[in-house]
Order: sequence, then C-alpha cells, then structure tokens
Amino acid sequence: MKIQGQQITFEGRAEQENISGTFTQNGQSFPFELKKGRENKKEKDENTVQIKLKEGPMYGVLETPHTKGPFPVMILIAGSGPTDRDGNSPLLPGKNNSLKMLAENLAAHGIASIRYDKRGIGNNSRFLDKEENLQFEQYIDDAAAWIQFAKKDDRFLKVGIIGHSEGSLIGMAASAKEEVDTFISIAGAGRPIDQVLLEQLSTQLPANLLAEAKDILEKLKQGNQVQTVSPELQSIFRPSVQPYMISWLKYDPTEQLKKLNCPILIINGDHDLQVQVTDAQALHATKKESQLLIIDKMNHILKEAPENKEENIATYSNPDLPLAEGLMDGIVTFLEQV
Repeated sequence: MKIQGQQITFEGRAEQENISGTFTQNGQSFPFELKKGRENKKEKDENTVQIKLKEGPMYGVLETPHTKGPFPVMILIAGSGPTDRDGNSPLLPGKNNSLKMLAENLAAHGIASIRYDKRGIGNNSRFLDKEENLQFEQYIDDAAAWIQFAKKDDRFLKVGIIGHSEGSLIGMAASAKEEVDTFISIAGAGRPIDQVLLEQLSTQLPANLLAEAKDILEKLKQGNQVQTVSPELQSIFRPSVQPYMISWLKYDPTEQLKKLNCPILIINGDHDLQVQVTDAQALHATKKESQLLIIDKMNHILKEAPENKEENIATYSNPDLPLAEGLMDGIVTFLEQV
C-alpha cells in the first residue's frame, strides 16, 4: 500500500485468527502481527440511539437517570483527532474515560446525555472513506442533526451542548444553526486554531521547523495546500489532513460564540497543558453575560493533575481517577439555574 507517498509492503501468514509477518518500509523490515477483532458485545447492552444521515445511520449512546423522565439532555461532543465518545484516543496508551464519566455523573444528577463518535471514529468510522474528504462543516452538520433529534424526542425537556476542546467550537457552530437551551464549553480554544497550534509547537520544535509550521499555516489560511512537508511535521500537516485544516481555520471561536443567544458556561482547568485559562477568559470577555468557571488543578482530560508535564500526561491513561473536584458541581449548578 502507498501511505504518505511511501510504498509499504506487508508479507505474512494467516494462522487461525492471526496474521503475522514483516512489513517493509524504506528498505527496512519490521515484524507485525494482526489479530481479528471481536464484536463489542457491550454495545448491544447500552442504550443505543441513532440519527439518519444521507450516508446512513449515525450511532450514539443515551445515558439517562434512573428516575422518571422527561429529563434535560446534554449532547457531548468530543475533542480533536480520533478521540472517541468516551474521551479516549487510540493514539494514547490506556483510557481516561473522561466523557463517559461526565455522562454518568450527569445521569446521577437527573440530567440525560447523548455522546457519539464523530464521523470517521469508532462506531461511526464508515462515514469517512478518505481523510482528505473530511471537512469541519461535516462535524457541525452532524452535531446539528443530533440537536434536531433530541428536540423531537419527548423524553427530553431542554436540549443543551457540552463541547470539549475542539468539540467546543463544533458545538458553538452547531448551536448557531439549531438553537439550543444551554451551551457549555470545556477546554475550548478562545482563538483560531492556527494561533493555538503555534503556541503549542513553539515549545516543541526547533526554530527551523517552527518557521516551516508558520509558513504552512499561512498558506492553509489562504486556502492553499502544501505538498512538501518535513517528516517531523507530517503528523500535523500531512497533505491528506490539509483540506480539513483549511476548513477548520475559517472558524474563529469568539465570532461563533457571539451568535449564541442561550445561557453559556465556560470552563477551563488551570493545569490544562493544551488550552490555557486565557482562552476561557477570552471567550468569557466575548460574551460578558456568560459564566466563567476555572477549576483548580484540572487538566485537559478533566482530571486533577500536577503541573509537571510528565505527571500530568500520565493521568491521560488512568481511568480510575475521578473527575476533578468542582467540575460536576459547577455544571449541575449552572443547569439548575437555567
């Protein structure tokens, strides 16, 4: 197969449900092993809901309180990359289950929730055939479709959005298309994504690669793709992801937030390594009537974490850690007030 312009070959032997052998790339060979996946039986036990899109059904999970309804419902939108509806990413070892825990805690306080894998991820991976076909607007339209679904369901009283990280911006734009009763941003950027990316990369890259990243982002902002990208930057700026980034760069969070006419809560942790407290403050300044909640010691995956980078990141793979103290109290108090 050809991946990012490189020809990679796999040669192996199938034995029962395993395939093992070697793959060769750039003249070097490495071992590989594939194991046949199992159907996730748990999926059938969960309260699966679906919306009908033109490409087919998109699936989500409904979490409801154990008391009698109808209930207010919050639609949870996950962050960037392959982050799934539970808040976990295959790019990281282990799980943190942050969004799953958030949904379960909402249910314990009488609030229903719907969380779903974005297109191209998990149960909804079939909605994306090629990475280069993905557009930010598709995420917005999908979220808007879930809002429509919830509004028509008599199990729900009010419909709101909780967007985490990139899901915050998706939720803002979707809420502007389909009016919601409440909007909550958790760890949402307060600046266009190019500014956030450059801030993150400035602490990781040498001067020559940082200059290249700046140049690439400028071209992408102008709607132009860049074919030649240094190997060190391929994970961020590979050609196949550039159409998505071009569409993403069109959206300024502060401009999107101005369009909302519902009660708004903006949350950030002061130990978040990826999104700064100043981003939350910028969003709050845009909508002065919004509520701002800064959680002491909370990191990007909603857990209490040390400031030390390595120790902070270690929490990303620990599902046993509870949500940061003050997060649920803040959300529930806000929702009860509105």
